[in-house]
Amino acid sequence: MTQFDNREKAFESKYAHDQELQFKVMARRNKLLGLWAAGEMGITGDAAAEYAISVVKADFQEAGDEDVFRKIKTDLDAKLVSVTEYRIRKEMDDLMTVAKQQIASEVA
Repeated sequence: MTQFDNREKAFESKYAHDQELQFKVMARRNKLLGLWAAGEMGITGDAAAEYAISVVKADFQEAGDEDVFRKIKTDLDAKLVSVTEYRIRKEMDDLMTVAKQQIASEVA
């Protein structure tokens, strides 16, 4: 029975590790997205960093990416920055790839 217990613990440990990595990737992507959106709105320096943190926090409102998308789209519209839904979603996808690479290099 111990062999099965050890195997179960190993699977649980791997699952927890994978979930932690996924959380870090999403948070990094959202931070990068916030910095991108800040640049589009002409926000720089500490204000851009603060805005990026607000985007990361927006992801805790609901499951999935829609809360982050809505925040970015609403904020860009409020600043009269014309960016299409497609462009925002493409940026989200592209920055997900960047975030995965960055987190993978940090873990390695």
